Amino acid sequence: MDLSIIIFFPLIAAIFGCFIDEKNVKTYAVMTSLIELCLCVYVWIKFLFTNGAIKMVEFIPFISEFGINYFLGVDGISLFLVLMSAFMVFVGVVSLNIQKNQKHLVVSILFLEMAMMGVFLSLDAILFYIFWELSLIPLLYIVGYWGGNNRIYAALKLFLYTFFGSIIMLVGIIYMAYLCYVENGIFSFNILEWQNLQLNFNLQIWLFLAFFMAFAIKTPIFPFHTWLAHVHEQAPAIGSILLLKMGTYGFLRFILPIFPDASVYFANLMCIIAIIMVIYTSFIAFAQKDIKQIIAYSSIAHMGVVMLGIFSMNVIGISGAVFLMISHSIVGGGLFMLIGFMHDRTHTRQMGDYGGFAKIMPMCAFLFCIIMLGLIGLPLTIGFVGEFLALLGIFKFNPWYSFFGGLGIIMSAIYGLNLYKNIFFGKITNKKNLNLKDLNKTELCAIIPIAILVIVLGIFPNLFLSEINKSSKNLVLNMLNKTQNQQTIEFLDRSNTLRNANVGE
Repeated sequence: MDLSIIIFFPLIAAIFGCFIDEKNVKTYAVMTSLIELCLCVYVWIKFLFTNGAIKMVEFIPFISEFGINYFLGVDGISLFLVLMSAFMVFVGVVSLNIQKNQKHLVVSILFLEMAMMGVFLSLDAILFYIFWELSLIPLLYIVGYWGGNNRIYAALKLFLYTFFGSIIMLVGIIYMAYLCYVENGIFSFNILEWQNLQLNFNLQIWLFLAFFMAFAIKTPIFPFHTWLAHVHEQAPAIGSILLLKMGTYGFLRFILPIFPDASVYFANLMCIIAIIMVIYTSFIAFAQKDIKQIIAYSSIAHMGVVMLGIFSMNVIGISGAVFLMISHSIVGGGLFMLIGFMHDRTHTRQMGDYGGFAKIMPMCAFLFCIIMLGLIGLPLTIGFVGEFLALLGIFKFNPWYSFFGGLGIIMSAIYGLNLYKNIFFGKITNKKNLNLKDLNKTELCAIIPIAILVIVLGIFPNLFLSEINKSSKNLVLNMLNKTQNQQTIEFLDRSNTLRNANVGE
């Protein structure tokens, strides 16, 4: 029942939160999110004694005649995404500085945490889809109610993009259950059983595209990326912090293990799209004047590197991609949080309105520097590990892809350091900023744990990476066992996946 508790504890907390006094609701949210984080740490400790396969399985028949069941499980890939989500929710609620209907916001955050946990832990496709769609509701409310002047436009764009992709994925989910019926005489939405289906190449192509639409929009992949910048621009800081990496997780849980031949067939195209994401959005990030938009576009660029790691389809690249998903959620969330702290004081996000903040807010400048170094992938920071392994993995596939993907690291240093220079150095452009106060105790309690993780996981990545690597190896083995296509077998062999898969061991 450990996984069920992790999913439904935030929901129960959200329900009881409706009855908490407005003045005490933040304290309530901090305590409940801390309990949830402790529960996730307990699952992590319990998981360390396994071999990286799906463990801690919970199965309860629901609508058995249609193959719909309550089916949960966790492996080294989903485990740390769960842990990261719980951590970001905790520090996010600690940082809250919204007075208007704060109770409603807290309830929305806890409900969103429940949906995220369900997405990462579900092994039944219908259950996964329910949590996937439920995550939209609190996000729409957070953006549409607490966002900026164009919040309604941003919320509607978020809904229309993601709902359109989800409907196509639902068609793919239903068809996969029908294929189980054709082959086994019974409908099944069991994701693990789907991995054992023998699908011909044409079917894999069409089903790949059906699932791809939902995950590509959610990631987001070029050219479906435009909603993300609008949402980040309008969302409050907590909304930006909690826009986590569910899209890229879908590629690892569904597309690679279930459609290995189609994945290999589309690998070159996916890598080219990823390189466009890296280079194109890096240039856009450099051109932005809104400091939040810079981090928003950098998120898209970093997701390009994640996609390169995923479609390297070797253990090193996949492990690097998962680690980068975790690291960028932490780093990006930390930067959005610091930008929110500064916006609360200056009421502007225009880079030209800043300058000289290293003198005005030295502690903010110091912590911003640490987290920014994680963003640009400086060695011994959390960002370096994932980027290096993802690019090393794609190098085994195609060295040119690794070269062009590596340009993203150089470009992130350019726009990241330029952002830091314009905010914290130079002349103070607005004399009113001289009276601003540095980070207070509450803000420091929220941001310091993020800065610590940026350094600790950069120096000791094996805290996460050893378990991620085991599950990545299982993923690739499943691909090899499922495929009957000689081209796919040769592709996986050519990347020396299993002979050289010793990351973190």
